[in-house]
Amino acid sequence: MFAKYGDILWEPGSHKYNVTSFIGEINEILLGREFSTLSQQTLDEIIGALRERGNSNATINRKLAALRKLLRKAFKMGDIHSLPEFRRQKERQGRLRFLTHNEEGVLFAAIAGKSEEAYRLCVFLVDTGCRLGEALGLRWADITDRRVTFWITKSGRSRTVPLTRRANEALSAQAAHKSGPFRHIQPHKLRAIWNDAKLEIGLADDKQLVPHTLRHTCASRLVQGGIDIRRVQMWLGHQTLTMTMRYAHLATHDLDKCVAVLEHCPASAGAAKDQAGGQSGRH
Repeated sequence: MFAKYGDILWEPGSHKYNVTSFIGEINEILLGREFSTLSQQTLDEIIGALRERGNSNATINRKLAALRKLLRKAFKMGDIHSLPEFRRQKERQGRLRFLTHNEEGVLFAAIAGKSEEAYRLCVFLVDTGCRLGEALGLRWADITDRRVTFWITKSGRSRTVPLTRRANEALSAQAAHKSGPFRHIQPHKLRAIWNDAKLEIGLADDKQLVPHTLRHTCASRLVQGGIDIRRVQMWLGHQTLTMTMRYAHLATHDLDKCVAVLEHCPASAGAAKDQAGGQSGRH
């Protein structure tokens, strides 16, 4: 089914690369068996096998989403006769890793020491909040008037964001590459440089510190800077507000007024107690 419909359902890029791996793993679990109906029991077997392999619920959900999309296409085309019910596995909201400005300075200096191009790409990622695949797919025609438009996105919806000064400078420094600023950079090479830089600065054991952390960093800075959640959603290109709400807890400035209210509570409570005592005495 994937050989038949994969190129139709997924565009070339890092996401399709991941999907190819997901479908290959599920095929391995099924031991290559053929079927005209994928039963609920078979789906449960797949979920159980993925969990035994150490997959988190979030990872299982991503793999099942790819399987569901493929099966729905096969069902519409008459290759299979029924679909199981796909129940989303409950996910824990893990700790969101983002860089402080000091961490960014140290990490980016180490990256720049290994590759100026990788450094410029990281600057662009943290200041636009885009996904790695979105940056790598950019063409020069997508960049006009200090704004960048991401056409190939995870949600399938394009978005345009303005560029910071240093993001614009990073792009300008890549002008020699005619097809696009970062199209020649291979994801695995960036990750190798990233991991070498982590090792150099003593953060090799920080498993949450990955290139996607730069997207979290951008989002956290917007929220902490007082940008409302709706605008952050538009900036990041999230399909639903639920995704953006993961960063809402960082908007502590919205809660400052609560402190003033609470600090007045003891005095108010004391006054209420004195008043109640006075009324009791009169009775």
